[in-house]
Amino acid sequence: MSTLAERLGHSADTKLVILSCDDLGSCHAANVGVYDAIRHGHATCASIMVPAPWARHAADLYEPTDDIGVHLTLNAEHPHYRWGPITHAPSLHSGDGGFPRDLDDLWAHADADEVYRELKAQIERAIVWGIDVTHLAPHLTAITLRPEFFGIYLELACEFRLPIRLPSTVSEEQAGFPFRKLAAEEGVLFPDHFDHDWRAGSRERVTRALRELSTGVTELHVQPAIDTPEVRALSSAAERWIDDHAFVTHDSRLPTLIADAGAVLIGYRELRTAMRAG
Repeated sequence: MSTLAERLGHSADTKLVILSCDDLGSCHAANVGVYDAIRHGHATCASIMVPAPWARHAADLYEPTDDIGVHLTLNAEHPHYRWGPITHAPSLHSGDGGFPRDLDDLWAHADADEVYRELKAQIERAIVWGIDVTHLAPHLTAITLRPEFFGIYLELACEFRLPIRLPSTVSEEQAGFPFRKLAAEEGVLFPDHFDHDWRAGSRERVTRALRELSTGVTELHVQPAIDTPEVRALSSAAERWIDDHAFVTHDSRLPTLIADAGAVLIGYRELRTAMRAG
């Protein structure tokens, strides 16, 4: 069978890199930082958190050339910054308003039917806002590694004919089910390599990944945000988000790392085109 790189029109030994931005729509600083990163920096795509407070602003800033997916959102992890479902979904609320803060709370109470309706509504709202959705990427991997929710993820990918993000640093044995095999059997495309390390701050992780880059398609994620009082009040992780923005837009070492790795930058739109053609 053809490798993913070959399906994208490259040789099997090509090193392709998707440099994606998470959390578009989460706050004003993220919106400005993400669009700057994909339009003037080295990032190639982003994903929007439709239920988040600044998502409508992010949609207003969208241009057709932007490669934007939906960051399927079922958590609101910040202590004092809340958002919740866009559908009537009682099982997706925490005790103090909005989505649960952590995954264990979500998994303990989430009703599968409500999860499906909520996530489908998030995709449909992004489309109504005028976004040409290119992929799906769950926030905090909330539905990726749970068998009862992974089927929903896969169903939405098939329904909207969209590629998805799947981790490669979690084995089938660790997850307890063959999530990558199941996606492949349905004809859903996903990058060959993705490290779902969610710790804030990407400079060290991205640098290491580029120096150790494998053949095939590797997704590397960042969370760029500009420096504002708002984002600093939002989270103690803000300093590292601000550094992500500096890293992907202003640091001359990043293009050198990309060149030294022999990497070709692509977005998720290329995967969507190949998936729909296949």
